[in-house]
Amino acid sequence: MDAEADRRDLTHPPARAAARLAVPAGLFAAVAGAFAYVGAVDPNEPGHYPVCPLLRLTGVWCPGCGGLRSAHAVVHGDLLTALHANALAVVGYVALAALGTVWVVRAARGRPFRVGLAPAHLWTLGAVVLVFTVVRNLPFGGLLHP
Repeated sequence: MDAEADRRDLTHPPARAAARLAVPAGLFAAVAGAFAYVGAVDPNEPGHYPVCPLLRLTGVWCPGCGGLRSAHAVVHGDLLTALHANALAVVGYVALAALGTVWVVRAARGRPFRVGLAPAHLWTLGAVVLVFTVVRNLPFGGLLHP
């Protein structure tokens, strides 16, 4: 930030801080509401959520299969069940919580938040998701079955 922006922040710090935190707070509220809903409405009971179309049509588990059960287990504090339902989703929850925390801290300090992912990072992420999907559908990938 430049010196002029720093001076502006000092003239009305509470109003500026509230404005900077509005978007991260709104997103946090939406995510917390979604997790609260999944925690209250058990995805292990049939009929509450739609079945994965890929699983229904092909019998193949997609990378997201078990994600709702995993979120339900996380809300109830059962990390082992969450990891068994979808280990990749649990890693994603932790990564997104860490990114969200960094975003809030940077917003509170008036600093921009940017995630600078190079194409190599995105390809690596795609490869991890692909390997996870393939391995969980192989006979020896039984620990990754939801």
